[in-house]
Amino acid sequence: MSSMAYSTALDSSPPSGEAVYGRMASEGLDTSHGAILYLDDISVSFDGFKALNKLSLSIDVGELRCVIGPNGAGKTTMMDVITGKTRPDEGTAFFGQTIDLARLSEAQIAQAGIGRKFQKPTIFEQHTVFENLELAMKSDKRVRRTLFARLSSEARDRIAAMLERVGLAGAAERVAGLLSHGQKQWLEIGMLLMQEPRLLLLDEPVAGLSDDETERTAELFLTLAGKHSLVVVEHDMAFIARIARKVTVLHEGSVLAEGPHEQVQADARVIEVYLGR
Repeated sequence: MSSMAYSTALDSSPPSGEAVYGRMASEGLDTSHGAILYLDDISVSFDGFKALNKLSLSIDVGELRCVIGPNGAGKTTMMDVITGKTRPDEGTAFFGQTIDLARLSEAQIAQAGIGRKFQKPTIFEQHTVFENLELAMKSDKRVRRTLFARLSSEARDRIAAMLERVGLAGAAERVAGLLSHGQKQWLEIGMLLMQEPRLLLLDEPVAGLSDDETERTAELFLTLAGKHSLVVVEHDMAFIARIARKVTVLHEGSVLAEGPHEQVQADARVIEVYLGR
């Protein structure tokens, strides 16, 4: 996808399957009860197939939650509901106490403070790493106008800090298309973080990464927890074991088990439908 086409996507409702970088507008987010996301009895059907079946889930402020389950368990549909890509047939989805996600468009949900990272990184491959972070920060402007605008010292400092945070300080002037797969993943995470989302949804973030890249990604996520709430969907169980505090297991569209990693790993039902395969 071209940079200009991507900029157009930022200025309007995003096309299906694209990442969204909207400016955060979550000052009114009410998390006084301690939770940032509530899904209550969510059901979604596609041509008679029940992708989600009365799914209920809550994520606490600053929590790093891992979600696992076999293919077809409903993991992607769950994230589609949270981000507004799919509307539930039944049930409610709230961001904080008062923001009804069913009433918002995908772009409005991103602006409210929910960021989503798809498995395949979506970045401006013809621009440098630095420029990618600049464009994410100024996503309300057209690409050409943004690139010729003079950055304030504060903005440059923000970008420099983000480069350090995601481990790309030494690659700031490198063309993004030349990065390794792992570096592209970190760059896209940095682009999302430039928008200061309150909740991050991360879909198979270590798929295709080397062992070293996987370890560095785990370290990054652990530093993000507390500052942001994270929902990580992943099949790499070694990675899950490295970062998980609480794990939710989905099966046939609903929660099969939930709890500390060690408890879930030892659950006979989880072993039967997922870990034992």
